[in-house]
Amino acid sequence: MPKMKTKSSAKKRFKVRASGSIKRSHAFKRHILTKKTTKNKRHLRGTVDIHVADEKLIRAMLPFA
Repeated sequence: MPKMKTKSSAKKRFKVRASGSIKRSHAFKRHILTKKTTKNKRHLRGTVDIHVADEKLIRAMLPFA
């Protein structure tokens, strides 16, 4: 059997919490921030849980997490 590998893109984007839930950061917060409102940028701070529908796919990409 070939070795199991973690998807590099997934390991950079998701973190598994101690409880087992997976967190992600918000999109649209990297560049072109001048045209976005302060309120919008403030709401994009921090992390959120991934959606339940995507959990199975993400866990498959992170086999060792």
